[in-house]
Amino acid sequence: MNQEQFHGSDLEKIEKVFGIPKEKITGFGANVNPLGLSPKMKAGLLDHLDAITTYPDPAYQKLRTHIASYTGCDAEQILPGNGCTELISLFSQALKPKKALIVTPTYSEYEREITLVHGEVLHYALQETLDFRLDINAFTSALKDGIDLCVICNPNNPTSTALTPEEMRRIFTCCKEHHIFALIDETYAEFAPEEISVSSTGLLKEFDNFAILRGTSKFFAAPGLRLGYAMTSNTALLQTIRDTQNPWSVSTLADIAGSYMFTDTDYIEKTRHLIASERERIYKELLTWPQIKPYKPYANFILVRILRKDLTAHDIFLHAIKEGLMLRDCSTFPGLEDNSFFRFCFLTPDKNTRLLTSLKELLN
Repeated sequence: MNQEQFHGSDLEKIEKVFGIPKEKITGFGANVNPLGLSPKMKAGLLDHLDAITTYPDPAYQKLRTHIASYTGCDAEQILPGNGCTELISLFSQALKPKKALIVTPTYSEYEREITLVHGEVLHYALQETLDFRLDINAFTSALKDGIDLCVICNPNNPTSTALTPEEMRRIFTCCKEHHIFALIDETYAEFAPEEISVSSTGLLKEFDNFAILRGTSKFFAAPGLRLGYAMTSNTALLQTIRDTQNPWSVSTLADIAGSYMFTDTDYIEKTRHLIASERERIYKELLTWPQIKPYKPYANFILVRILRKDLTAHDIFLHAIKEGLMLRDCSTFPGLEDNSFFRFCFLTPDKNTRLLTSLKELLN
């Protein structure tokens, strides 16, 4: 069998190739909240299904108010969108960077959208020797005149490493000096340890040369809802994007969902507690395995390197999928092509233990 690659959402493809019904596949590759939908949101949507017969508020005033309360920023700094994907596209189209610097390995959509507006893409590669932590001094030295845009995923996918607000402050200051706008993807920021702040929302009052992008696909387990939002204090840029964004790009149901999910404090706290406890348990366990190297995670997933020369990430993938457990072979990420890296997300304790047991059979 050739080494066909599968992403976290490729359940139909997995079903076809391996003959495993997708309903029987436990997805450790999609990085989605294992608690499923917010109960408050689910009940709220059921009570308001008739709203689908009406158009949403084109200004999304209530939605922006709820997001502002949830994130701690101002409502006028928020732009709702049809998932993070639309927002990446909108910012790329508005900024039209001639040259962009992307921290890699990371999500491929940034490069795709920049390329579509004919921008040149440069890569700043995280180093395995630094456990994929960004060297701030080296990175700021790479931010030079002529670069229009830099893109950072924080916490980063697939490395699960993260930057602090103080480190981001240094980056934004350097960007300001060189007239560079920064796009910060915080898709996984809500999973980060509460005692270690990673979000840049507190810096919106200091800098107008960056924007934060977030979605609800991962933390709120709602990828099909297609609800995302951007935050920036650059109101002129926001207005430019609003003028070009398709009207009603966020559906009525997604608009209503935001009124419930962002206020479901019980669900939010349960999610953070579950991920924090499982992240610590699994990382400590993997540290005792001599055949692998786990990298300290800050998101809801962990990157692992295989140290055995006779075993590849594809071997790990095949072993797990035969037991209905789907993890991510990371060899398609730039910088991780040597086929020794794999990634999996944290689900419920029983499922996580089942995966660890399966991996241990092959690795130890």
